[in-house]
Amino acid sequence: MAKKSFWFGLPMQMMYGLVLGVIVGTMVSTEFATTWLQPLGQLFIRLIRMVVVPLVIATLIAGAAGLGDASKIGSIAVKTILIFAITTAVAVTIGLIVANFMDPGLGLSISVEGLKAKSATPPPLSKVLMEIVPINPIDAFGKGNMLQVIFFSIFFGFCISVMGEPAKMLTDFFQKVGDVMIRMTNYVMLYAPIGVFGLISYTVTKHGLAVLLPLGKLILCAFIATVIFVVITYLPLVKLIGMSISKFLKGVFEPWLIAFTTCSSAAALAINLESTRQLGSSKAIASFVIPLGNTINMNGTSIYMGVTAVFAAQVFGIDLTMTQQFEIVLMGVLAAVGTAGVPGAGLIMTTLVFTEVGIPLEAVALIAGVDRILDMIRTSVNVLGDNLTALVVSKLEGTLGTEKMDSDSQLAS
Repeated sequence: MAKKSFWFGLPMQMMYGLVLGVIVGTMVSTEFATTWLQPLGQLFIRLIRMVVVPLVIATLIAGAAGLGDASKIGSIAVKTILIFAITTAVAVTIGLIVANFMDPGLGLSISVEGLKAKSATPPPLSKVLMEIVPINPIDAFGKGNMLQVIFFSIFFGFCISVMGEPAKMLTDFFQKVGDVMIRMTNYVMLYAPIGVFGLISYTVTKHGLAVLLPLGKLILCAFIATVIFVVITYLPLVKLIGMSISKFLKGVFEPWLIAFTTCSSAAALAINLESTRQLGSSKAIASFVIPLGNTINMNGTSIYMGVTAVFAAQVFGIDLTMTQQFEIVLMGVLAAVGTAGVPGAGLIMTTLVFTEVGIPLEAVALIAGVDRILDMIRTSVNVLGDNLTALVVSKLEGTLGTEKMDSDSQLAS
């Protein structure tokens, strides 16, 4: 199928939907938006959630099975998780430093009267770790419990790999299922511009553009921290793997824009897989790293947690030590593991963290007014990190740029 021009391609269609949604959101009533516009966005999220679990299952099983022997699988898994951990630690630090330097909550005279947020209690660490293992994999698939889905899929793919040639038919089967799910996701994404329009227009009618003014410093703080993180972490890694920055940025533009406009890393999953392959990652490594990172690699969320924690504490006059700030962010990152890649997940995690350390939950309700914008920033960074990690691991394994991309694996234009 012929490629569409840049101005009429899917990324720009989504941008048009975003701009039109803001315009329409300022012109219609909240009641109209709730009745007619919000369902357009909700349908898009439901379509994404429909395809993401089978897509993750198929690609992870095929990826783990295609990595080779057990030692190679272990090597790639260790490198992947190590990169995730190091970049997350850097993101945590930058978020805290920028927030403490800019003081986004100081001098803010915002009334929190009438604002409420439901309390939530974070589960103990032992329970979080235990529940990674599914008692019933089918139940985990049905509920979309992504950590359990990932654990089972990697274990299943590992067993296929160990069995060798007799199980090659299964590897081929799941590779083809993955290709089919990528194609299905492509068709779902044709609806994305309408979904983005519905999501944004409803958000604008509900909160209004005026809500941005008093919280503009919070948004600016999160944006600056994110830019600094990308410049000092991602761009040097791009140079280290021998790729030009312009090539990388051009290659990741489409999945970045999808994540930015939809606030959903799941929506960008299939196109991020294609983008990573086109930039030179091997199919097995991309199929392993991208779905895994979609669930556990939360660099953007780490920055968000640091900035919003300092903001909330300052609004309520709470003096947080650096130790307490790191504790908040580390708890937030832990809570992020396994959260579905759908809009608003970060705000739910913030509720858990603030409850644990005694920050009033009115702060969560206050942040909710601009969370859509903060979500756009953090989700797009999460997706960039997944893409780059797959490229770095491919470079470390000596497979970067060695495979020609299979046309069956590409998304239709």
